[in-house]
Amino acid sequence: MDDFLGIYLRDQLAMGVLWRELARRAQRNNRGTELGDALARVATGIAEDVGTFRSIMRRVGVRANPLKTGLAVGAERVGRLKRNGRLTSYSPLSRFEELEFLTMGIEGKKQLWTTLRDVAGLGARLPDIDFDHLIDRAARQRADLEPFRVRAGTDAFTAPTT
Repeated sequence: MDDFLGIYLRDQLAMGVLWRELARRAQRNNRGTELGDALARVATGIAEDVGTFRSIMRRVGVRANPLKTGLAVGAERVGRLKRNGRLTSYSPLSRFEELEFLTMGIEGKKQLWTTLRDVAGLGARLPDIDFDHLIDRAARQRADLEPFRVRAGTDAFTAPTT
């Protein structure tokens, strides 16, 4: 079973790195705005979560797979090439999709922390890890982004295209 846990942890680390990179990109794209400030907080939190996750992996004896994490970073960068209705500028659809994907990742992170704590039994193996705090932080991140996600969706789907 430890082999399965190792695979799961390496896969989840790759996803965490992808979400971290997406949050950083979204923050840069919205710098100097209220949304940019919210994204900066979320990006910092996700980066801290990735660090916590790496620590958990080390403590249970699972090494990261640099190929998987490298592919995740590459996938995020390739995603930047996707056209979202504008050839050279940041579009309302780009903003919405960044926020939509981030909120999906944050919801997944809440599930991840719960799975590690309860299903994989790491709550008992690593009692000093405050999984409840990690779950609550993800919920706060989601709540912080939700009004911006809704507004971005409205802007994207009601904005005139050029």
